[in-house]
Amino acid sequence: MHNRIVPPPLQVSRWFNTATPITLDALRGKVVAIHTFQMLCPGCVAHGLPQAKRLRETFPADQLAVIGLHTVFEHHAVMGADALAAFIHEYRLGFPIGIDQAAPNGPIPCTMAAWNLRGTPSLVLLDRDGRLCLSHFGQIDDLVLGALIGQLFERPSQPEPLAGPNANKSGECDDGSCSTPLR
Repeated sequence: MHNRIVPPPLQVSRWFNTATPITLDALRGKVVAIHTFQMLCPGCVAHGLPQAKRLRETFPADQLAVIGLHTVFEHHAVMGADALAAFIHEYRLGFPIGIDQAAPNGPIPCTMAAWNLRGTPSLVLLDRDGRLCLSHFGQIDDLVLGALIGQLFERPSQPEPLAGPNANKSGECDDGSCSTPLR
């Protein structure tokens, strides 16, 4: 994905922490932060999800929508909906979380594949018009992220991408992220 495009819709099989399914179209008018994660990803548990919680606690909900997307591309058998429900409860995750729809022909879930995400954690930022402004794989500093969100509050879109690519070996996990195997 690159800047100034509207990403394809979320493909979610089940939602947690919301009474109704969430669509990107329904979030127009707000800046949107989508944190993709897996329960067994060290970088997600140590960095991505705590950052998503801080975003929800720091910024007004009427200006910033924070969404989690559980996008499992490995260890499928142990990361089902029941395990996720317990995980959400134990980690006290109060923002909406969707389960990325499983792909019919492979391990990479539908939204992850459609958005060309490299792994978890990934952070996707959309401007108030629903256009992609950032697709970041791995950790991103809280201050950098806060400044980017502040810029998006001030204007509806950015003419250039807000961050450059990150380098990680494909198909591996470390403390910062888990990348998808090469497809």
